[in-house]
This record gives sequence, structure tokens and C-alpha cells, in this order.
Amino acid sequence: MNVIETIRELFAQRGNSQYGHEAVSQLEHALQAAALAESDDASDALITASLLHDVGHLLHDLPDDAPDQGIDDRHEELAAVWLTDHFREAVSEPARLHVAAKRYLCATSGSYRQHLSPPSQLSLQLQGGPMSSDEVAAFRAHPWSNDAVRLRIWDDQAKVSDLRTPDLEYFLKYVQRCLPAGDAPAPTTTDPAQ
Repeated sequence: MNVIETIRELFAQRGNSQYGHEAVSQLEHALQAAALAESDDASDALITASLLHDVGHLLHDLPDDAPDQGIDDRHEELAAVWLTDHFREAVSEPARLHVAAKRYLCATSGSYRQHLSPPSQLSLQLQGGPMSSDEVAAFRAHPWSNDAVRLRIWDDQAKVSDLRTPDLEYFLKYVQRCLPAGDAPAPTTTDPAQ
């Protein structure tokens, strides 16, 4: 199964599960994040990262209410491992850092934390809370930190019930462009004379 088929299958199997205690499903959240990235003129890689940043939620076997049980599902690490197997750092690193970006913004922006949804507030505590000053400095020095912050903002906004977005197939064109040539399906060849 190629990467595109795997993504379709993951969302078909688990995309309708609730995104934490938010008003959207995993698929709706992914599509909204990708749509926000696209509307902000993000690169193909960052749109792909936005679509797939929470793929770790589709890969783990923990219950949907794991945070309520005091469990950090480490979904960003699962996502990064999976994404690293298929994409370059421009896709995998912003996704890996999107939780760190939340912790960073909580430490550096006075108003950011108060706008987090209650489920995101809960997960923040499980993820280590706001960064220390040393963690802030290390995060800022990371080459993908700016993209991770952009992704984080879209992530926070991608929780709108019944918001209409393009479908998964629409966003898979960005994913396709980010795949190494060997992972892309062969182009269809047709004889123009037929």
C-alpha cells in the first residue's frame, strides 16, 4: 500500500472518531488545519504537515479519553516517526514540534493560553505546561520553529463544528507533491492519438 492509500485508509478507519472533547472529528480537524494553511499561502510541505500533524492519534491504540485519565498519548512523536518514514523534514518537523509550539506560545504570549479550549488546556498540563526560559531559547533556535508555530495557530483554530472545507482527496494533491519520487505512483500514460 502506498502512502496516499495508507492515509486514505487511516482516515477511513479512524477519521470519524472525536478529536478529544472538541466539536469536530479527527478528519474535520485535519481538513480545517490544512484549509487554514492553504488560505495562509503556506508551502505544499506545511499544508501537508497541517493535514497530517495529528496522524499519531490515528496510529495509537489509546482510548479517546486518554487525557482524562492523565495519559499523554505522545501523538506528536508517533506522527513524527511515521511522517519521517515518508516525507522530508519540512513535513515531519513542524508536525513533531506542534505540541512544543503550544508550550512555547503559552510561555511567550500573555494572551495565547487564555484562548486555548478546555481540552487543549488539559493536554497542556500533561505535555509539560509552559516552557521554561531555557526551553524557549532552544525552541527558538530550532530551524523549523516558525513553521511549527504557524501550524500550532491553525491547529488551535481548526475546531469549528460543521465548517465546510475541501475534502481529503483535494488535499492529497499537496501530499503527493511532497512524496519522494520513488513513493509517488507512476504517471498514467495515454496515447494522445486515441
